[in-house]
Amino acid sequence: MVQIETGDREIQTALQWLERRPDDPQIYEDVLAMMYGHMQAGEDGWHQHNKAFRDEINRAVRRVAAGGSFGSLERLNAAWKKSLLMDAKVDFTAYCLYLESARAPQKQFFLPRMKVLGKIAEDLNDLASGKIELLTISLPPGVGKSTLAIFYLTWLAGLNSEDPILTGSHSAAFVRGVYEECLRIFDPNGEYLWHDVFPELGVSGTNAKDFRIDIGKRKRFETLEFTSIGTGNAGLYRAKQLLFCDDLISGIEVALSKDRLDKLWETYTTDLRQRKMDGCKELHIATRWSIHDVIGRLERQYEGDDKARFIVIPALNNKDESNFDYLYGVGFTTKAYHEQRDIMDNANWSALYMNEPFEREGQLYNEEELRRFFELPETEPDAIVAICDTKNKGSDYEFMPVAVIYGADWYIVDCICDNGDPGVVEERVANALVKNNVQVAEFESNSAGWHIAEKVQGRVKQLGGLTKITTRYTTANKETKIIVNSPAVKQHCLFLDKSKFAVNSDYGRMMNFLTSYTMTGRNKHDDVVDGMAMLALYMQNSVQRRVEVIARPW
Repeated sequence: MVQIETGDREIQTALQWLERRPDDPQIYEDVLAMMYGHMQAGEDGWHQHNKAFRDEINRAVRRVAAGGSFGSLERLNAAWKKSLLMDAKVDFTAYCLYLESARAPQKQFFLPRMKVLGKIAEDLNDLASGKIELLTISLPPGVGKSTLAIFYLTWLAGLNSEDPILTGSHSAAFVRGVYEECLRIFDPNGEYLWHDVFPELGVSGTNAKDFRIDIGKRKRFETLEFTSIGTGNAGLYRAKQLLFCDDLISGIEVALSKDRLDKLWETYTTDLRQRKMDGCKELHIATRWSIHDVIGRLERQYEGDDKARFIVIPALNNKDESNFDYLYGVGFTTKAYHEQRDIMDNANWSALYMNEPFEREGQLYNEEELRRFFELPETEPDAIVAICDTKNKGSDYEFMPVAVIYGADWYIVDCICDNGDPGVVEERVANALVKNNVQVAEFESNSAGWHIAEKVQGRVKQLGGLTKITTRYTTANKETKIIVNSPAVKQHCLFLDKSKFAVNSDYGRMMNFLTSYTMTGRNKHDDVVDGMAMLALYMQNSVQRRVEVIARPW
């Protein structure tokens, strides 16, 4: 039973009765009526109490639906809706649920998607309250991010109809759709319950040509204004409450051109952002295409700013399962995402669905130029070696490729690519060395690398392995080392065919990080390309040191 700490003796008495009669709709109705009185009096804390009490109503609904009377169920559902309405002006989640509560659950937008979009709704609530001033949301296509933003616009328009909200996007066709959907929500005769939340307001003016909607009294700058970027907005629009940018990139042609992305950034700063007035908050929702897109540049500009929040939810989680398998089949199953991934190249999949953009322009390792293999040659290898780029700090990866050497060909048969707990990773490294019968392994001895090598060597001996571990201190400039050794990696290394490893495995991560490294942009992870450069250096030095025994000429 819900616990509400309040000095209101009547409410406490009602809650005690509720413990005896947990499915009695009359008690729920009485408690809500008393809570509403406290809210009307402007007393603090009652919205939190109402939210907790609403959970109790939900539990009663489920119990009664499983075996109670229809009349009780109808009244409990009405109490749940009343509780939502009481919070709808202060809680965006409550607003979204109430807005559609006249529709059947399977026909609603927010309820089936709430397990994911509920967290996004909380972030939007923080933006409205001023806890943050900049919010960017990056999700895969088709999961509901733009529709949620439309709900948000109509909520803000009701909360403050006097201060204009400016929405910008890549095309007039897109903003027309947003404009029309807002009007559907505002329609007092439609299926949405916006007018229940804001009964004192209504649409006072519309402009279908310029996509403008005024709420409440008429104003020079309407409550909601919609425009496509680059159409010349000087003097025509203002953003005082919110500047909302939805998918400013029109498509892959823009995303693949650094020049066009530079131009887009310039247009955004002069055409949209200059329309902001003091105190105006900013919201960006987009599928990530490039590290040079608007969100990518904002990330770099506001890095470390606690007033800026950057939300990213990929299509698949770290178990390779869908993050968007919504109720009633309105989302995407794991199977559907796997099938989509199978028909796309890594660059587009990573950008569009995993929200991990990288640049084809300046890409150091292109998938199509890498050598692949299905099986090792049947002859005995010349050597089995490993190189370990040790983990230095929190988000770094410990990377160790295992190479089976046949002449000038280095078959990468296994790897460790893990940024988990150091103790666990070190155990995995030792096991990989033993499992693959590695003869020699070289560990980078920078920072804590020497100590890691010493611990792994001891563990290998305990496991019965024969690997000889050496250390080398690297002094070369990392970026230079990565680039100058890439030709040797491309020439000599053979990587497993895609059918031989899982995308979410260590090997899959290695291939993703390898092919996503760019020489022209900022890279989140360079551990794999650095480790492959170390392997190339080790092999070249080994060849140079090799001594051939020949017969005496005398």
